Amino acid sequence: MTDKERKELQITATRVREGILTATHGAKSGHPGGSLSAADVFTYLYFKEMRIDPADPKKPDRDRFVLSKGHTAPGLYSTLANRGYFPVEDLPTLRHIDSYLQGHPNMNTVPGVDMSTGSLGQGLSAAAGMAKGAKFLGKDVNVYSVLGDGELAEGQIWEATMFAAHYKLDNLCIIVDLNGLQIDGRTVDVMNTAPVDEKFAAFGCDVVTVDGHDFDALEAAFDRFHKNHGGGMPTAILMKTTKGKGVSYMEDQAGWHGKAPNDEEYAQGMAELAAARAKLEEV
Repeated sequence: MTDKERKELQITATRVREGILTATHGAKSGHPGGSLSAADVFTYLYFKEMRIDPADPKKPDRDRFVLSKGHTAPGLYSTLANRGYFPVEDLPTLRHIDSYLQGHPNMNTVPGVDMSTGSLGQGLSAAAGMAKGAKFLGKDVNVYSVLGDGELAEGQIWEATMFAAHYKLDNLCIIVDLNGLQIDGRTVDVMNTAPVDEKFAAFGCDVVTVDGHDFDALEAAFDRFHKNHGGGMPTAILMKTTKGKGVSYMEDQAGWHGKAPNDEEYAQGMAELAAARAKLEEV
């Protein structure tokens, strides 16, 4: 990755974070913490990794994405808007009664959403089914799914992983956002799923652990996913991240799992992100 490419991704990820704050502030509700922790991987997927076309959201041979932790829809919506699927100006309508941008992704109303999600644990099964379908039809389609680490307590996640390994779905990339927090506190206290890497390996995945805020590390992880094609093994990318990344008062705070910023908090967060973006944009 060149310095220019890295900086462009960093700037875009900052814009995605600004959109997350704008959406949740406009809704007076929503889930900013886990959206912010996944903003970098959302950016990498939609601006570098996936074969997609915002002008043709239903293109048959596009890669697919499933947000298994569907409550972080503000992060996905902000990414889709910045990628050109719909106007960025619509983000503040999040969760409004007459808005197409509801609290969880809806494939019937939001351009670019490939699967409706929200019930934790179920998204990965849908992604595995898509990957199996692509294999059955002989289509060169990759499927990506982002999970939360609290979501790993759902048994269906492991059933889907077992299915993916059994059917040799090397076109499936499982991405886990390991920010260490969920709605009730630290995952290690609520339901300790460690060692996550050993579990995914035992279920038949090729596992790579990365800093989820480092674009070079993400590039290397996805390169490994592509190198696994033909090997019959799904890839699990475990990202170590910070919940609330980029907004000082939200970072590593479980209380910001599902709470929107008020006017003062919004102004502070947007100022912090604007300053970060301005620094990146300096020649």
